[in-house]
Amino acid sequence: MSTIPITKRGAEKLKEELHRLKHVERPAVVQAIAEARAQGDLSENAEYDAAKDKQGFIEGRILEIEGKLSAAQIIDPSTLDAGGRVVFGATVEMELEATGDVVTYQIVGDDEADLKQGLVSISSPIARAMIGKEAGDVAVVQAPGGDRSYEIIEVRYI
Repeated sequence: MSTIPITKRGAEKLKEELHRLKHVERPAVVQAIAEARAQGDLSENAEYDAAKDKQGFIEGRILEIEGKLSAAQIIDPSTLDAGGRVVFGATVEMELEATGDVVTYQIVGDDEADLKQGLVSISSPIARAMIGKEAGDVAVVQAPGGDRSYEIIEVRYI
C-alpha cells in the first residue's frame, strides 16, 4: 500500500473525527437500534431502517479513516527545509498575472483540501503547477477556462 501525504493538522482532524464516530456516534446509533427493536415488528419500522442505514455509514467511515491513518505519511510543514521550493505542506503567496490579485494557498492532502480556507489538494492542477517552483518563478495552471499564470511571491513553511 502506498503512503498518503497528510499534514499534521489534517491527521489530527481525522483522529478527532474517528474518536467522535467511535465514542459518540456509534453508541448513539446502537441505542437507537435498540429502541427501534423495542417497538416490535421490524419489517415496517422506519426508525429501525434509518438507524441501520446510519450504522452502516458510521462503520464504513470508521474503516475509511482507519485505512487513511494507517497509510498516512504525516508531514509537519514547520519542520520542512526545502530551500525555498514549493513542496507538500508549503504555504505559497502568488499573484495572478492577468489581474494582479494576490492569493495564498497551502498544499495539503486530498482529505484536507478546502479552497475557501486556502487549502489546495496536492493532486489539484494549481498544486501540480506550483510544485518545485520558488519565489520569482511563474506557475502556469491549466484551468477549464484557459491557462492562468501566477507569479510566486513567497514560499513559507508554517
